Parts: sequence; C-alpha cells; structure tokens
Amino acid sequence: MHAATMHVDRLFKVLVVGDPVVGKTSFVQRFVHDDYTRHYRATVGVDFALKVIQWSETETIRLQLWDVAGQERFTSMTRLYYKDAAGCIVMFDVASLPSFHNCLKWKRDLDSKAFLPDGRPIPCILLANKSDLPDWAMSRAEIEQFSRDSGFLGWAETSVKMNHNITDSIRVLVEEMMCVGSAEEPGHLSDGGYLQLGAEDAGKKPRRCC
Repeated sequence: MHAATMHVDRLFKVLVVGDPVVGKTSFVQRFVHDDYTRHYRATVGVDFALKVIQWSETETIRLQLWDVAGQERFTSMTRLYYKDAAGCIVMFDVASLPSFHNCLKWKRDLDSKAFLPDGRPIPCILLANKSDLPDWAMSRAEIEQFSRDSGFLGWAETSVKMNHNITDSIRVLVEEMMCVGSAEEPGHLSDGGYLQLGAEDAGKKPRRCC
C-alpha cells in the first residue's frame, strides 16, 4: 500500500491598505466573491474576508484579507493589525496623485511594524487601481521608480470594474509568501519592477520556488 499523501493547509494573513476610495473594499469583494458594485460603504477600522484556494492537489491556502480603513486617523495603524501578517497589498487610484504619494506613508508604517521571522519586511505588492480610467495622474515610469525605490515585490495595473489582474496579482503575492515560508528557499523578492501577469506571463518560468 502507498502511504497517504499529506495534505498541507496554509493560512496567510494579508493586509490591504491605502487611502480612502482607492478601491480596497471592491478589490477584496471582487477577489473573494467575484462581485462588483459601484457603491460600497466606507470601511471603519478593519473588515475581514476569507478566501480558500485549492493551490494544488496537496495544498489548500486560506487567505485572510484585512481590508484596512484609509481614513487619516487610521493611517498609522496599531501593531495589532499588523500582527502575524504574511503579506501586504498597498493600493492607490491612478487618477489621484495624493493617493499615490501616500503609498510611501503606508509602506513606511508597514515596514516599521510587520516583519518576517528573520527580520526582513513582509512581501508587499503595489497596485495601481482603476487602470481602466483614461487619464492617469502619474506616469508608469514614476510608478516603476517608486516601486523599486520603496522595496515592493513589484507593481501591477488593476481594474476591479473590468476584473483585470485581480486574481493574478494576488497569486504573485501568494507565491512569494509560500517561498518565504519554505524551509528550502528563503524567498526571491524581485527588484520591484512591473509584474507581468496573466497571458503575458505564459512563456515565462514559474516563480514558484517551493
């Protein structure tokens, strides 16, 4: 008889942060429930959502998404919210220059409170949301430079309305969190550049390290 294959169940806490109305709540709703509406109430404090992913035949991943309010009084979050976080999404609205500039505050606050066991910052991706809008308040080159300079895993364009790059961007973050948690590999953080997602990534070697 063959020994039963061990099934691995992993739980990852992921923070979703950024200024108000950049699309954090609608992003989480789209990812978890594949649902989109133009009207969401403002998040007060933190909302929670759970997404269960069958990653492989032997691996199940439970993503606990913490949708953190963007009100100014919550900008400097308590360590409780960051406790045990394995990854983070920092989001801005491509039509709002202030929301882009404030990503630096979010990233610095995150890096000062959330760490991997070895002391490194937790993996974090930068999402340029509402990418379907015709007029951007910043250039892609500016986003690229900021992402590289600020220690992000990488950045991607997302549109909750068009359901563009929602699942694929989170998959990149999950891959990195799994690498970090692997006993064999320490994780391979990228240089912060543009993340090639979906069909564009078809010909590339998988990023998974474990």
